Amino acid sequence: MNRVNAIIVLVILAVAVAISALGSNTAQRLQAGFLGLVSPFLKTGSAVQQRIGAVGQGLKTLGQLEDENGELAMENKNLKITNQILRDLEAENNKLRAALEYKQRSVFKLVPARVISRDSSTWWNTVKINRGFEDGVDADQPVLTDVGLVGKTTTVGKNESIVLLVTDEICRVAAKAEGTREQGILSGQRIQDSGTSGEMQLNFLSKTADLQAGQKIYTAGVSGGVFPSGILLGTVKSFKARALDGQALVEPALDLSSVEDVFVVVGAK
Repeated sequence: MNRVNAIIVLVILAVAVAISALGSNTAQRLQAGFLGLVSPFLKTGSAVQQRIGAVGQGLKTLGQLEDENGELAMENKNLKITNQILRDLEAENNKLRAALEYKQRSVFKLVPARVISRDSSTWWNTVKINRGFEDGVDADQPVLTDVGLVGKTTTVGKNESIVLLVTDEICRVAAKAEGTREQGILSGQRIQDSGTSGEMQLNFLSKTADLQAGQKIYTAGVSGGVFPSGILLGTVKSFKARALDGQALVEPALDLSSVEDVFVVVGAK
């Protein structure tokens, strides 16, 4: 029993003793009136105690709160991972949709293929794809994506083929600059002791070509050549006039280190 209740009980006992000393009728009337006055307070005190008890029961311990916080943190982490997976799947779906649309509208007969390995040699810049002569693939056929040229097939096996990338220095492509009549030979360039640089150079341009940064370079499609006309090769980074010709430095249209899905051009539709 708390202090407030003890005081109330003592007051009630004192009043009861005083009333008992009076006459019976008078005492009964006073007792009824007194109880009518004090009963709300007694009920209120009981209700307050009940509410305080209920609040106390509703409070959680520090350990319980820490456990709940840990569960929420784990749930949040799982949601982030799920969202990232969904974003990756959406990006992959968009990429495949773009490739399918390109195949449908292309004027070429295309065989889809996937890069299964890359040559780490500093002397060759090649990839291996999972299509061979059983799939209609032959040597010296263009390999591309919906974005631009990847390279050409060289060694062809039953179910695999080697693709020489356009950034390799021995891969030569007849090329033209958009918006001009300028044509030249595009090839990869090699930095001493570090393999292929990833950039290409367009040589045998006229000294007055003066190509601008951002200008697109396409395959020229010369007669008897491997590559048909109009495939994007890259964009101009810089141009310089030399003693006998002009030379442009070209950024490849594709990041060939990360290309996974390609098409082999096996003929015309």
